Amino acid sequence: MPTAVVAIGGNSLITDPEHQSVQDQYLAAAETDHHIANMVASGWNVVVTHGNGPQIGFILRRSELARHELHEVPLEVCGADTQGAIGYLLQQNLLNDFKRMGLPERVVTLVTQVQVSPDDPAFQHPAKPIGAFMTETEALERGRVDGWDVMEDSGRGWRRVVASPHPLRIVELDAVDRLLKAGYVVIAAGGGGIPVVADDEGFLVGVPAVIDKDHVSALLATELRADLLLISTSVEQVALNFGQPDQRWVDHLSGDEARRYLVDGTHFRPGSMEPKIRAILAFLDAGGSEAIVTSPSTIEEAIAGRAGTRFTP
Repeated sequence: MPTAVVAIGGNSLITDPEHQSVQDQYLAAAETDHHIANMVASGWNVVVTHGNGPQIGFILRRSELARHELHEVPLEVCGADTQGAIGYLLQQNLLNDFKRMGLPERVVTLVTQVQVSPDDPAFQHPAKPIGAFMTETEALERGRVDGWDVMEDSGRGWRRVVASPHPLRIVELDAVDRLLKAGYVVIAAGGGGIPVVADDEGFLVGVPAVIDKDHVSALLATELRADLLLISTSVEQVALNFGQPDQRWVDHLSGDEARRYLVDGTHFRPGSMEPKIRAILAFLDAGGSEAIVTSPSTIEEAIAGRAGTRFTP
């Protein structure tokens, strides 16, 4: 059976600003899970990864509002919390799909740590915004009292920023592999995984950082020797000259073509499609044979070659 790592983005859980409640997220997860269940029914082994940006923001904001009564929640613990909560939404919906389809009800969520280097340059230049917007006065006070790195965010206000280091090792990789081989759909490395570093004696310690979900998904796909890395996002295909009058949707890109367009710098936006393309190139360069970018609703069509953008070496 072929193996796929399916990385689902935030739109798979929060479709718009008016539908952010837990129930809304549950219903959105059900829509995406239906297409993943169809993959399993057609013969794929599947590992699911997911984003968690908005959900971490919610937890941080609740923590900030309650700080006069309760301790605040460290960022890495927020990551663990979201892995469990989002995993529950995805896991239950998949189990219900499998029951309706007469498939073995084997789904598990694995709280996953991802090791990064304490010497990663990202720790010297934190730039990933997290949490709520603040006034300049509030932000500078949090910086002074709590040691936060803060910066102004695109004219919208001030925010805390943290490092986004490169993933080196998925700590629970062996467990993912064993569960996959035992016939389970595994939900793992949610939100890019919980970032940890090893101390001088090799013991793991959590760090306040955010690892890019697509880069971790590419690393996971590489280590599992997956046949397919599928990145689900808000658009059905990748576009060249995105948002411009000459925008053009593309069905297929070779690794060399994608790299040239990436270097050009005008096609793939930072914080949007650029990290997805970099992750795909990392997977292909490490021996991966195929990657797809598409929307949740067109997953089956994309695998069949009738939708999405396909990447090959």
